[in-house]
Amino acid sequence: MQGVNVKSEIGNLKKVILHRPGDELLNLTPNTLEELLFDDIPFLPVAQEEHDAFAKILRDEGVEVVYLEDLMAEVLDAKPELRKQFLDQWIYEAGIRTDMYHDIITDYIESNYPGNKEMVMKTMAGINLQELPQKDTHLLVDMVSDRCKLVCAPMPNLYFTRDPFAMIGNGVSINRMYSQTRNRETIYGDYIFKNHPDFVGTPEYYSRNDTFHIEGGDILNINEHVLAIGISQRTEPDAIDHIAHNIFNDETSPIDTILAFNIPVSRAFMHLDTVFTQIDRDKFTIHPGIMGPLTVFEITPDGKGGTKIRERNEDLESVLSEYVGEKVTLIPCGGGDRIAAEREQWNDGSNTLCVRPGTVVVYQRNNVTNDVLYKNGINCLVMPSAELSRGRGGPRCMSMPAWREAL
Repeated sequence: MQGVNVKSEIGNLKKVILHRPGDELLNLTPNTLEELLFDDIPFLPVAQEEHDAFAKILRDEGVEVVYLEDLMAEVLDAKPELRKQFLDQWIYEAGIRTDMYHDIITDYIESNYPGNKEMVMKTMAGINLQELPQKDTHLLVDMVSDRCKLVCAPMPNLYFTRDPFAMIGNGVSINRMYSQTRNRETIYGDYIFKNHPDFVGTPEYYSRNDTFHIEGGDILNINEHVLAIGISQRTEPDAIDHIAHNIFNDETSPIDTILAFNIPVSRAFMHLDTVFTQIDRDKFTIHPGIMGPLTVFEITPDGKGGTKIRERNEDLESVLSEYVGEKVTLIPCGGGDRIAAEREQWNDGSNTLCVRPGTVVVYQRNNVTNDVLYKNGINCLVMPSAELSRGRGGPRCMSMPAWREAL
């Protein structure tokens, strides 16, 4: 499967990009949780077991599972000249600005991580001061710094592969992330889509160097012609204007409508996929807090290289029914029980990954929502989730489909 092909949220999933949680989770501490966007510290061995179970569920359903770390290592194996360029860029983006520390970190990685895969994994895990050789730098900062201080911060959110880049039809958006902590994650997608033989040549609708924030959790492919994007805590309207211009001016893209959903700015509604996700041709799981009127902006080409925008204030069911092409059923997280909904929404009860129409991967711990899905005819593929859920993301967040069959 050369390139990417994602023109819906529910077509038969054939290829997906994951990241298996690694040592980056070991560099989480209570003092760095807020900075690194975690609420708790997952227990790594169990988190890895749960993630392996997730990957096995997908493989058993006929999905090709590829890993972000393997794709990046394959780029460096195929083009050895990129290793130094990548490492220099990674060090700079980690905030290292002195030649002395650039050289210390480069020497440390080249000496201890000669293989490309292990080097990539180390860049994800981060580096703390005590790992580096102690040198008399004659710098005050080194004399007063705690030896456990992080020199290059870890990227613990990487197992949420949905956000750094997003497939849109046959193209990709390499995103500029909302937080500096996560913005560094997009370096891997940038190298992969520019250099990996499976992805090189994919049209790029947004660049990590663009000005405004946008994240993959806010991007949903409704069908071949309609794209939904959330205006959220993490995605700015300016970014949607920019990506709309690029998509509409790509003659190979069949997308002719972008729906910009204006959702509340809060952690509970972090991305559009925490508000609703499609699970069947006519069914969506939804956050129960979004049942009322919603402001949606319909963006279409104006025929002159620009766009025209129409504001709509309607309920979610009406909007989705119109663009899906049939009346839809909205299934609230927690089945309408407020306490269950709040508890299970906290653990991403409505954040499911559709493998094919009517078959979704769900977290085991959201049993109330899962029972409601069963009663609505949905086949739930249940995965363990005690530790992975501590990162506040569900199966959709943890996956980036690269290829879906046409509906």
